[in-house]
Amino acid sequence: MARDDWRLRIELGADGAGGLLGRLGLLRSDARELAHDLEDRRLAVTQDGGTLFVYASSSLELEKARAVIEHELEDLDERPKAVVTEHWLAREERWDDEPAGPNGDEEILAEGYAPWEVRIQCADHHAARELADRLDREGYGVVRRWTYVIAGCASRKQAQELAERLHGEVEPGGELVWETAPGNPFAVFGGLGDSGGPI
Repeated sequence: MARDDWRLRIELGADGAGGLLGRLGLLRSDARELAHDLEDRRLAVTQDGGTLFVYASSSLELEKARAVIEHELEDLDERPKAVVTEHWLAREERWDDEPAGPNGDEEILAEGYAPWEVRIQCADHHAARELADRLDREGYGVVRRWTYVIAGCASRKQAQELAERLHGEVEPGGELVWETAPGNPFAVFGGLGDSGGPI
């Protein structure tokens, strides 16, 4: 999607989509121009059932194509169910008119795991116990093992802030720890911890 981060989605139905594709290459001088422009600018046209997609690297290129396509649709007496300009949201890996997918952290939380953990090594067993109690009172899910304390966090940002405050290390939590680092001795602590309290 690096270049083709704009697209026009035209929902026509199978017969209408085929008719429009044929028309773009065969009729009207401006349709031929568009076909040549699409080819010259390497704008891709694809069909998925009754839906056509025209991909472009800018909204300006796409709007030029849209004007000619809408004129062709009018000449064909086709009334599309939708003609939608869409922009690719790279960070979210979706088109802007599609609903946002569930956040990975939210999915892990819904399964009862902390998506991020902060591992803190304490000076001794007594210090680890005190820190675990304090974090538990602050609302973190906590696991304490001798001189280590592991606090579950609901987001990477929260984990990073806690790690900075306590000089700990941020690690993926939940099931991810086991999948990415099976030799990690803390992998079995991927859940919310012994306290059963909120993260």
